[in-house]
Amino acid sequence: MVELVIDNLSKVIRNTTILECISIKLESGKIYGLRGKNGSGKTMLMRAICGLIRPSEGKIFINGEQLGKDISFPRSVGALIENPAFIPHYTGLRNLQILASIQGRVGNDRIRESISRVGLYPEDKRKYKKYSLGMKQRLGIAAAIMEEPDLVVLDEPINALDEKGVELVRQILHDLKKSGALVIVACHDKEELDSLSDIIFTMEAGRITAQEAAASPSDGIGISCVAHPKEAGGACDA
Repeated sequence: MVELVIDNLSKVIRNTTILECISIKLESGKIYGLRGKNGSGKTMLMRAICGLIRPSEGKIFINGEQLGKDISFPRSVGALIENPAFIPHYTGLRNLQILASIQGRVGNDRIRESISRVGLYPEDKRKYKKYSLGMKQRLGIAAAIMEEPDLVVLDEPINALDEKGVELVRQILHDLKKSGALVIVACHDKEELDSLSDIIFTMEAGRITAQEAAASPSDGIGISCVAHPKEAGGACDA
């Protein structure tokens, strides 16, 4: 089980406010969608949650442990943020083997299973540099899920995917939710985000301006409610 609490989070880079006064609480077994235009702060918020940037103000807690103080990174996280990046002259399998060796949590069987799960062939001898954009995206998703993390963060996971690939992503997210993971997804496609998510946060200019249950939540149960922007994004202490 994972509980993620973001308390009055703000991030300023070169006198420009990127994130402002974000306060939300997320829990396991749900898929949270992030909606917003380019530059609204979605990717930066994901980076903060993964411990890749430090907030200028505010705190992030994962199961009561503060990021940047008690822990440097979430203890169990898989992420695909922006474009996947791997060693160009290695195969997909070899790239994931190298990543897996850092934590030592999974072996070759699990790595191969993850590659197959996203619709790739584990024994493909092609180097990563020969992969199509869709294949690269699939490998990035495989890397994010192969260690069965408690927290999964995916930035535009259906980019460059064909219809079959999108369906695979839907099934993977459903399985992650069913297993009790906390999943955060950013997606430009409104209908797709509605179908993937249980709860959607709308972001504008670095703030969360609304929180609503998805029109077609991932468990298939329709809910209709919209939170007041102040409830969704919180307000910084005066």
